[in-house]
Formats: sequence, C-alpha cells, structure tokens
Amino acid sequence: MDEAKALGFLGLAARAGQVTSGDGLCEREVRAGRAALVLLDEGVSDNTRDKYRGLCAARRVPLYEISADALGKAIGKPNRLIAAVAKGPLAQKLEGLLQ
Repeated sequence: MDEAKALGFLGLAARAGQVTSGDGLCEREVRAGRAALVLLDEGVSDNTRDKYRGLCAARRVPLYEISADALGKAIGKPNRLIAAVAKGPLAQKLEGLLQ
C-alpha cells in the first residue's frame, strides 16, 4: 500500500464531493449502502474502531486504517477521524491504492 499516493487520491475524491466525514454521517452512509469503503484514522477510540469493524463487516464494506492525523489533512478537514467514500470509480481506484 502506498499510503501517500492513496491520501493524495483521497483529497481528490473529497474535492469531487465523494467523501463523507464524521462519525454520524459515515455511519448513515454505510447503513444506507452508499459507502464503498470506510477509512479510520489510527487515533480513533477503541469503541469507535469496534463499532465500525462490526458495522462494515455486517454490510460487507471494506475498512482501512490510515496513519494518525493523516485522514483529516488529506480531506482538508483537520481532526476528522472517520471518512466514507461513495460508490463509484473514484472509490474503486482508491481501494486499489490501499490494497
């Protein structure tokens, strides 16, 4: 996984309006079936991490962890620890970069 390249692409997806960030909004996107993948900052609490592991496993949505503080910087919203990427070609490319 080339994290720097993936984070740059995540920023592009955010500018294209394909990224939702924040706990409540991301949870809603996953439950509604609109999220192609979910990204967690390593700084999230254990409870939040467990919550999203269960939610994503139940909905078959890939879950990736990103190094601390990098997620918020990549999407241009500091202190964001959770992001969901909408289904589509940008999400497919991002998932390829994260694997």
